[in-house]
Amino acid sequence: MIAIIDYGMGNLRSVQKAVQAVGANAEVTSDPATIRGASHVILPGVGAFEDAMAELKRTGLGDAFVEAVRSGKPCMGVCLGLQLLFDVSEEDGEHRGLGLLPGRVVRFAARPGLKVPHMGWNTLRKRRPVPLMEGLGPDPSVYFVHSYHAVAGRAEDVAAEADYPDPFPALVWRENLMACQFHPEKSQAVGLRMYANFAALS
Repeated sequence: MIAIIDYGMGNLRSVQKAVQAVGANAEVTSDPATIRGASHVILPGVGAFEDAMAELKRTGLGDAFVEAVRSGKPCMGVCLGLQLLFDVSEEDGEHRGLGLLPGRVVRFAARPGLKVPHMGWNTLRKRRPVPLMEGLGPDPSVYFVHSYHAVAGRAEDVAAEADYPDPFPALVWRENLMACQFHPEKSQAVGLRMYANFAALS
């Protein structure tokens, strides 16, 4: 069973529907015990970094997710769920993240003509092959909605980049931990293939 963590900040049902559409069993849960018992875990998220971390701490769901990662089961972050994996975010001050990946989360730099948030379709540029991108072809396009992006502390953690206009990490991967800055559940066939690839991991 794939556990989708419900800490009050995420498009949970659309993630659940996308996972179910590829034939996997997915349960939205706010129960740490359910997360510990799941075979796979997804940490989604939409909204403010500080509020998300506060809820993850208050509910114990953050600890349960960290335990899931350290136990070796496949774990995936989506959008804000990617940013929460890093050490620190600069959104509205400086706030500690889960510390599972070294790096910082920063706002897109202001530039003439550059709209923030970054919203819409963008092409992934693969940095290295990872199972989540199997079967996607050379230049898959995915859907983004975000004002902040990660600056990874280890270049090898970045599996794919996108440009806005400079490169930023769009997909990170470290052993059994992976995350997308984009929304696979809004990325049509490409996103469904990613969820199918995630569900097939063991």
